[in-house]
This record gives sequence, C-alpha cells and structure tokens, in this order.
Amino acid sequence: QAASSSDQSVNPVVQWNKNLLVIVRTPDAQPTTIHPTRSFALMHAAIYDAVNAIDGTHTPYLVRLDGTPRSASQEAAAASAAHDVLVALYPTFKSTLNAELLQSLAQIRDGEHKVQGIRVGQTVADQILALRSNDGSNAPPIPYVFGNAPGDYQSTPPNFPPQPQFTHWPRVTPFALQRANQFRPGPPPMLTSDRYSVDFNEVKSVGIANSTSATADQALTGQFWNGAIQNYWNEISQTASVAQNLTTAKNARLFALLNLSLA
Repeated sequence: QAASSSDQSVNPVVQWNKNLLVIVRTPDAQPTTIHPTRSFALMHAAIYDAVNAIDGTHTPYLVRLDGTPRSASQEAAAASAAHDVLVALYPTFKSTLNAELLQSLAQIRDGEHKVQGIRVGQTVADQILALRSNDGSNAPPIPYVFGNAPGDYQSTPPNFPPQPQFTHWPRVTPFALQRANQFRPGPPPMLTSDRYSVDFNEVKSVGIANSTSATADQALTGQFWNGAIQNYWNEISQTASVAQNLTTAKNARLFALLNLSLA
C-alpha cells in the first residue's frame, strides 16, 4: 500500500519548493542570464507529470507514462523528480540535494511502491529536461541600445545598470502561452496626450520612495511588486497548501499551475 502524504510532516511538493527557494536566494547560485521562474516551472512540471502519472486524474503537461501502477508512491515520485531536475540545473548543490532526497525518501515506507515512485520521478525528470533543453534560455542576452528620443527607455536609478536584464527572454519558448506576446498589452499613450501626463505624474507622485501622497496600502503594494515576485507567490502557495492540508496530487497541480503561468 502506498504511503500517503499524511505520513510526512511536510508534503514533499512543498518541501522541494522550499529547497528551490533557498537555492535561488543563495548569492551567485542562480545564473544571471537565466530567469529563476524557469527553474520553478521545470521542477514543478516534472513533479506534476510524475505525480499525475500515478494519480491519473488529470491531463499530463508534457510527459505521459502508460501503465504506471496506481500503487506507486506519489511522494517518492515527487521528491525524485524534483531532485533530478534541480541537480541538472544546479550541479554545485548536488550533495545538498542528495541529502534532501534521502530525507524525503526516508519518510516513505520501503517497498515496491517506493521503488516504482522513484523510477517514475526519474523518468519524467529526464524527459522534461530533454524537452526543454533547446528552449532558447541559454542564448546570450541581446545587447540593448539606448535611444535619445523622447520616450525611449533609459537605464533606471539608483544603480543605473549598463544593460537591461533578460533581453533574450521574449525568444524563450513559453511554458503555458502559445507565444510570448499572446497577451501583451498595447502601446503606451502618446507622449503629447493628456493621458500620458496624468499617468506620468501619478507614477512619479505615488511611486517615489517615501512618497507623501501614497497610502500605506499603495506603498506596501509597490514594495511587494518590486521584489522577486515569483518567490513571494510560491511562499503564499506554501502557506495556502499547509492551511488546506492539500494532498500530494493537489499540491502538484497547485504549484504547477502557479509556476507554469509565471514562467
């Protein structure tokens, strides 16, 4: 009989999400040309397809495994899939990730269900990584030339970086969208329009640090969206997961939906 998620103090999907948050927050661990949302999407896509291969109640994202026993451990599949993806993405963390995997698997009863779950996770992780190996994320950033005309983008204070980041990212194959510009908003209003003046003055007044016109809620909202938003949303999802005592299958779907939409 497969071990249930209640056998573990922390659900493996949540635990491996925490593991990745630690990595992306470690100085110099995240490649500067690879957006961290890709790592979250890859890991949770693998977890979802591995768990769903056993659960069998939803449509796979990319990988379909036929004939997977329903008695295989979803928890072992989730942990194994997450581990193998992260080792491929962050090889310098291999020893730490190996230790985390042993800790995750130690909470699952030994037996064939555990072995089957591990095998499912490994298989799905390999296929997910292979399918995304040529998605354009390894391409060098495209040099940006700053213009001098009114309305042209300029390097922003206070650090004034010499180049914008992730200029190549619009060419990376999306995880959920059909194309990168599928829901792109229209252009800004004309520089000479009243709408532009109103919007500009509002942003300058409300958005400046220590603004005297921004409400407390507006200031907090600005701080929230100014940070590494994918990290915040994942922490919010962790809190919701624990509060709702979600199963491994439900956690796999929750975090896959979140991170595939953020990537």
